[in-house]
This record gives sequence, structure tokens and C-alpha cells, in this order.
Amino acid sequence: MQYRRLGNTDIQVSAIGFGCMSLPVSNEKECTALIHQAMDLGINYFDTADLYDKGMNETVVGKALKEKRNKIILATKAGNQWKADGSGWDWNPRKEYILQAAEESLRRLQTDYIDLYQLHGGTIDDPVDETIGAFELLKQQGKIRQYGISSIRPNVINEYVHRSSIVSVMMQYSLADRRPEENILGLLHQSNISVLARGTLAQGLLVNKPAKDYQGYSKEEISALQKAIHSASGNERTPAQTAIQYVLHHPAIASVVAGIRNKEQLEDVSKTVPVLSAEEYQILRGAADPTVYEQHRIDH
Repeated sequence: MQYRRLGNTDIQVSAIGFGCMSLPVSNEKECTALIHQAMDLGINYFDTADLYDKGMNETVVGKALKEKRNKIILATKAGNQWKADGSGWDWNPRKEYILQAAEESLRRLQTDYIDLYQLHGGTIDDPVDETIGAFELLKQQGKIRQYGISSIRPNVINEYVHRSSIVSVMMQYSLADRRPEENILGLLHQSNISVLARGTLAQGLLVNKPAKDYQGYSKEEISALQKAIHSASGNERTPAQTAIQYVLHHPAIASVVAGIRNKEQLEDVSKTVPVLSAEEYQILRGAADPTVYEQHRIDH
């Protein structure tokens, strides 16, 4: 397993991260086995959030990793506050809430510190300095090592790049969603801020699901991407592995955080395969024109 530095820190994360959102938390034994198998395969980055399964995801992940805490990089997120009746959640980036949420995540995860604490969203109208203040305080207190944000909004990402000490941005990026290539990947790379890529398989469209309209691409364009992936895969990679290698090709990417549900998915995404050749990379890039963000643009 390859490891890459998270931002300008000394934290090394596995090129394939374990996205815990998809874990079947109703079966704790199965979840624990998957997490331990991932570690055996060299995965050291585990990503959860207090929003997932109303906190149960953190509880299961924390329990599974408790005895191996010093061997892994543990990340979680905050900012989405469940309503009292459990019917949904509200966005809450206020300092008081972030500090409270951190304490609850630490308890559920059964740990004294979080390696990477992330703001789980964000809008341009947020009290950004107040939010940053909460993360900086948690860092000073030793409750978190570093912090970042999870966002696909360029204008929000731009604010945090220039006003905070974030070391990472989690964002959707795949061959079927190349919006970050327009300018945000370059901005983050130049700023020594790492990207944690999610949605790399485009909900399975780049692997085995029937083509459909997706993120600005027509059904026909998705079909062309599927054909290009199979062509670039050959006998050396599965389509999933090729889709992942496309994303890992960009120097801003620290880890592809894959949502893993079962053993077969885990073994597929974590297998060591050849990197893309220059010819294969161009085949993939030429299959369809890149899309761009239509909203939340930096230049609007």
C-alpha cells in the first residue's frame, strides 16, 4: 500500500482510505472484521462522521479500532446537528456546537484525540472565523491533531484556504465528475492542502451499473467513459481499480476514500495494481470533456 503525506504535516495516510459511511453497522461483528481486514491490507486511514447512523457509525468504528489506535489515522466530521425528534438535521457551524460535537465524537470513538477533524459541509454565509476558532481551540487543547473541511463548493473551499490552517479537503472527484480539475485541485496543491477524494466510482457507474445522466454528463457520455475505462483496464486492472488510479494520478490527492460494504469491495479497491501509463491516462481524459461547477464558483 502506498502512503502519502496529509498536507504539510507528518501524517501519512494510505492511498486508499476506508470510508465507513457504508458499513452495515447493524452487524457489528461483520463491521469489525472488515475494518481489521483493511488494516491487514495496509489501509490506515478510516473516515467516519457523527451524522452517520446517528452516531452509531462512530461507536462501531471506535470499538473496532480501540486496541489498534496508535496504528491508524482516524478522521470524523461535525456540523450537522440532529433534530431533537430525530426527523432530520440542521446545519450548525457555530463554535459552541463544534466544541460540543467534538466531545461527543471522542466519547463514541473511545479515543483521547482525533487525527483529522472535518467540517461536514459549509456555506459562504457561515460565520467562518468563528468556526475556524473552534477547530483551532480543539487543536490547542490536543483533542484533534489537524482539521479540514468536507465540501464541493469552490467558494467555501477558497475561504478556508485563505483564512484557516486546514490540511485537507474531502470532495467528490472522479472520471465522471471532473469539476475539481477546473481550478480547485490546482489551488489546493499549490497551497499544500491535500484532497481526500470520495465518490470515485460515481455510485458504481464507472464499474458495473447501467449508464445514466450524471453530474452534467449525458447517458451517452457516461457510456463512453465506461468503454474508456474498460479499454484502459485491459488485463491488469478491474474497472474500479482503473477509476481509482485516474483520481490518484493528480498530485493533490492524498487518499481515495472508498465506501466499503463488504469483503469483495475491500479486496478490489485495496489491491496493488500498475499506475496508469501516459497513453491510458489520455484515453480516459479524452472520453468526454471535463465538467465545471455551475454554482458556488470562486469567480462569481
